Amino acid sequence: MIDIEKIKEILPHRYPFLLVDRVLEYDRFKNIRTLKNVTYNEPFFQGHFPEESVMPGVLIIEAMAQSGGILSFLSLDKDEFEASKGGKKKVYFMEIDKAKFRKPVVPGDTMIMSIDILKYKMQVWKMYGQCFVEDKLVAEAIMMAKLG
Repeated sequence: MIDIEKIKEILPHRYPFLLVDRVLEYDRFKNIRTLKNVTYNEPFFQGHFPEESVMPGVLIIEAMAQSGGILSFLSLDKDEFEASKGGKKKVYFMEIDKAKFRKPVVPGDTMIMSIDILKYKMQVWKMYGQCFVEDKLVAEAIMMAKLG
């Protein structure tokens, strides 16, 4: 398990845009499972929507993408990983495909992101991401990103 302090060493994102709280498990070049606790204190709930708080779908995709970014960095060899720390390397979105949203995510939910690597070549990662709340699929997408 990897906690938030280690995640902050891997990703350059910070509050309010760091959307992964913990890595539950990972297998280099294969998959990762991460967790995000959704609270009413999230800044986006002030405007989306004030009468019924719903996490924006684009941020659910971003949480899956950040999870994939963590897996990308954790899959590097030790020297590359150490050289990438401190934001020296970043993962950039290239493509999002087949995004589907099945159920709203609301304050109090715990999102579990499951990311599988579909293809990896020349620092380009193609991944399939799923987001679950209480074992129910709430969102999924195919994402491509480049480590650079």
